[in-house]
Amino acid sequence: MSVPSRRLIPVFVPHLGCPNACVFCNQRRISGAQEAPTGEGAARIVREALEKTGPGAEAAFYGGSFTAIDEDLQEELLRAMDPFLRTGALERLRVSTRPDCVNEKSLERLRVHGVRTVELGAQSMDDEVLRLSGRGHRAADVVNASRLVKKMGFSLILQMMTGLPGDTREKAAKTARSLADLAPDGVRIYPTVVVEDTPLADMWREGKYFPHTPEEAAVWCADLIAIFESQSIPIIRLGLNPTEELSGGKALAGAYHPAMGELARGELMLRKIEALLDGRRGGKLTIRAPRGMTSIIIGQNRRNVRVLMEKYGFASVKVYEDGEASEVGIL
Repeated sequence: MSVPSRRLIPVFVPHLGCPNACVFCNQRRISGAQEAPTGEGAARIVREALEKTGPGAEAAFYGGSFTAIDEDLQEELLRAMDPFLRTGALERLRVSTRPDCVNEKSLERLRVHGVRTVELGAQSMDDEVLRLSGRGHRAADVVNASRLVKKMGFSLILQMMTGLPGDTREKAAKTARSLADLAPDGVRIYPTVVVEDTPLADMWREGKYFPHTPEEAAVWCADLIAIFESQSIPIIRLGLNPTEELSGGKALAGAYHPAMGELARGELMLRKIEALLDGRRGGKLTIRAPRGMTSIIIGQNRRNVRVLMEKYGFASVKVYEDGEASEVGIL
């Protein structure tokens, strides 16, 4: 089942249902939402969003482990969406949850109330990384939950992180391949950010954790983009959404960047261009680009241009955009 492109109205339920504290997580800082809403509050959030955007959206419960929330509160939040679904103002719902908090009963409840997409926070498919990150579940739980979600007819989105404690570039690539094998309808990739008021922030201050820079994370994420794209799996998001909290100083270190996805795609494009050079060095380099690809080829702050000139001795690097071209080429 594919995931249609539609507007999402996020309703944040920070930390609700989470049975333990992952070392990296502070959803109040990440989302900017300080308190979880009641059913009435959730309805107000959706109503105000619809007044600005019009009907045809999808409400998404994010920031907690929805299927692990107290069942009465789950029902309250879901029932609050029923009127919007009946009128067509909302087309459907989605929830985010943990892979070890999914069973047939919980999924049936979601289905009855109009949920059509389930996002699972896998984060890693390496059990040691999961243990060191305080996730409280194993890779096998991701496999079992993913299969059950798909079996019951939901669209499946899988979320992974890079650069967690104990992670390596090889482990991250292995995680991506394992998630791709589960045939999700889409993935989200979140390079680790050290957020204030988390155990990971304490580890970082004590010199027990060494986060990636955005540039280092881009190298790893370029590997992952190649893996998922080779399987035609859409990457819905790469990198945390910037918020006032994080940009205002609560993102202490790590791969926090307003254009993390562009950084990673620029790195992957650089690799493609280097492969096309076939030993060519010096002189002037002209790259033929499909329409709309110029900025990715040039790279953030012209990084790719600088690398090509410094590494291969090109006197100049120019990009020629050809509306008829379907692939990048060297002229």
